[in-house]
Amino acid sequence: MNTTTIAVIGTGIMGAPMAGRLAEAGYTVTAWNRTSDKASALHARGVVPANGAVDAVAGADVVICMLSSGPVCETVLIDDGVIAAMRPGSILAVMSSIPVETAIVLAKACGDRGIACLDAPVSGGEKGARDGTLAIMAGGDEAIVDRLRPLFSCLGRVTHVGPSGSGALTKLANQLIVASTICAVAEALTLARSGGADPARVREALLGGFADSTVFRQHGLRMVEGNFTPGGPAKYQVKDTSTALGFARSRGLTLPVSEEVDRLFKAMVDHGDGELDHSGVILELQRMNAGGGSSA
Repeated sequence: MNTTTIAVIGTGIMGAPMAGRLAEAGYTVTAWNRTSDKASALHARGVVPANGAVDAVAGADVVICMLSSGPVCETVLIDDGVIAAMRPGSILAVMSSIPVETAIVLAKACGDRGIACLDAPVSGGEKGARDGTLAIMAGGDEAIVDRLRPLFSCLGRVTHVGPSGSGALTKLANQLIVASTICAVAEALTLARSGGADPARVREALLGGFADSTVFRQHGLRMVEGNFTPGGPAKYQVKDTSTALGFARSRGLTLPVSEEVDRLFKAMVDHGDGELDHSGVILELQRMNAGGGSSA
């Protein structure tokens, strides 16, 4: 049994498998989620559900935050008193996708309490969380990252990318690449179908070539099969692309491809598909092109 105690705040699509993996690795894990059934369901994997977020973090050595957005993180961690309830000397790892500015605010709030803070968001989706193959991009003190390497190794591969805020910024860069690639895959398969080619065979033919990628393999398959059960809901993709573009504008940058991608995902959400997986953006392309080309 590992003597490090962990509290996981947020056990949704990503947080639940992460908490389960840590408990199965021998850590003592307590979890809280706003929808209590999601935390209770982890009891079979050795995770102890808590009645409240403050209760979950009491006495914990490490607190992992896996909530849905920057504003939610600030509300729960600061306004609801989670950071205030953490003991000095403990560590907060915010593994949610949050704005750079939020990461810096949380780091200061922790520093004022004698708590170490990392912004350490992840990439790899639900599958990566289940399999322990997440890419973890950590901003903050490198010595703290090194202290948590054994813990992070249960979840995936961690890279220290710079001071507080750098992890959040790296995740925004990641999300721009992912969102743009998903849209490119959707356009390619839409083109193939319109011309009479079998999208499944087109996907198979391109595997291993320059067009291949994790996004192409996983989300291309979702598009071919029409399986849009969310691993990464489109509404969260919009959150991240919009956040990235806001940061870009604050730096005086224009990112025309990402701006168009953001508009496409916003249209998808506006049409009521925000709860679908972000690979469902192909449905938005189908709406845009209704009546055009072959349906083969």
